[in-house]
Amino acid sequence: MKKNGKVKWLFVLALALSMILAACSGGGGSSSDKGSGNDIDEGKGKGIEGGDLVLAVLSDASSLDPAGSNDVPSSVVQANIYETLVNRDDDNSIIPGLAEDWEAIDDTTYEFKLRKGVKFHDGEPFNAEAVKANLDRIRDKDVASPRYFLFEMITDVIVKDEHTVQIKTEYPFAPLLAHLSHNGGGMVSPKSIEADYAAMTGDVKAGSVISINPVGTGYFKFESWTPGDQIKLVRNDDYWGDKAHVDTVTFKVIPESAVRNADLQTGHVHIADPIQPNEVAGINSDSYAKVNQKASSSLAYLGFNTEKEPFNDPKVRRAISMLINKEDISEGVYDGFGVLAKGPLAPGIFGFNDDAKPIEYNVEEAKKLLKEAGYENGFKSSIWTNDNPQRQQIAVLVQNELKKVNVEVDIEVMEFGAYLEKTANGEHDMFILGWSNPTGDADYGMYALFHSSQKGNPGNRSFYENSEVDKLLEQGRRESDPDERIKIYNKIQEHLIEDAPMAYLIHTEYLTGVSNKIRGFSIGTDGIYKLKNVQFVEE
Repeated sequence: MKKNGKVKWLFVLALALSMILAACSGGGGSSSDKGSGNDIDEGKGKGIEGGDLVLAVLSDASSLDPAGSNDVPSSVVQANIYETLVNRDDDNSIIPGLAEDWEAIDDTTYEFKLRKGVKFHDGEPFNAEAVKANLDRIRDKDVASPRYFLFEMITDVIVKDEHTVQIKTEYPFAPLLAHLSHNGGGMVSPKSIEADYAAMTGDVKAGSVISINPVGTGYFKFESWTPGDQIKLVRNDDYWGDKAHVDTVTFKVIPESAVRNADLQTGHVHIADPIQPNEVAGINSDSYAKVNQKASSSLAYLGFNTEKEPFNDPKVRRAISMLINKEDISEGVYDGFGVLAKGPLAPGIFGFNDDAKPIEYNVEEAKKLLKEAGYENGFKSSIWTNDNPQRQQIAVLVQNELKKVNVEVDIEVMEFGAYLEKTANGEHDMFILGWSNPTGDADYGMYALFHSSQKGNPGNRSFYENSEVDKLLEQGRRESDPDERIKIYNKIQEHLIEDAPMAYLIHTEYLTGVSNKIRGFSIGTDGIYKLKNVQFVEE
């Protein structure tokens, strides 16, 4: 990777972001990586080729189009089908992907040299035209991608020759390489993109064709999808690099934790996600599996629909936030596997404000605020959540706390896909959800969640709007000096804590059950499984 003096700061910052994120840790006792990586492989036998890997997962994907969703259950599947221009290694440093090399031509232009001989699963060649087709598509207003915010600063994608492409941005955007490593930038076959556009002329929703038959360049190929049941992938034997070890990967949707664990114990599945915190010790003490424990960049939060009464009043939102005992959530729900949240960013994320003062648990102060807002006698509302046990437990804890101020709350649990659709449409009052940060930068951790242009499906399900926060978020994107960016993001976090569009709960740890019959599994701080190196072992 080449550098020039004018833009050297871009590379320095990208490296700094990666190293900062790699340092993120916390929760559950000692090291956040305890039980992960090589630890869970200790004592396992020699790896063998082939076999059918089965994962038991909580929720189904909502879309297999990388431009068509912005949720982790979709991303964990997409990441095995599609590839990005650049990747991040285990230290979260930017490394080559489909691009072998890159150079900053000036402070708003990157040039990428692409790998030769790479083909999509349908035989189409991967080249600069394919890169342009993908990046143009995700920025197309008619496609209305919820991941548009990742690349909206791009003004032009220029094909220089078959294996050279330039990306121009409206302003110097420090996290561009990190954004290009996000699986929202996964490369889709140009033939699939053409077919999808053709279907859109007949009133078919954008991404429908790509989602039902996803075609990428990845080490696994799509075979089938039975919605609500399972997604099956097969090894790409024509993959350009080192091939995956297993023959097939099946993502089985199993909402019940007890069933996932039972299937893990009997060998019907080899990876179970998630493991409940109170199940970790039992699994680790047995002989059939171990729990991979990984610190995350994610945030668990209780969101408020700020366009609905009474949550359009920040006093009410602050009062509700004061009625949430995060210690109870950490210990009672997560068994200490996580770090209490001050604001929207996890420790270690670039721009995290360690000096921020979080809203503390205070029932009496909450009563005062509700009285000032005109709700001294309380009100009725609802909390929505999906089929995630921890979120359901949090909902019950919040429900019980709110009774102290005469706020009556009904809890509604729904299937994940319907949940995402309804919260994107703004049909909710309060809701419990999470947000991971795969780029390690404050822009990703806050722009989609809080900029007024991102209301609904892109991430701002609180429907929050604050002109000052909008302005600061835009400044943070345009600022080239890392120190100045940090100052901007510190101000934003202060606004967001004061305004309380959501109650920031906890930065959880990923707990994944891994069978002793396999080795080579790991998971990123973004919750994305790394399955290429997974092997069955000799018994």
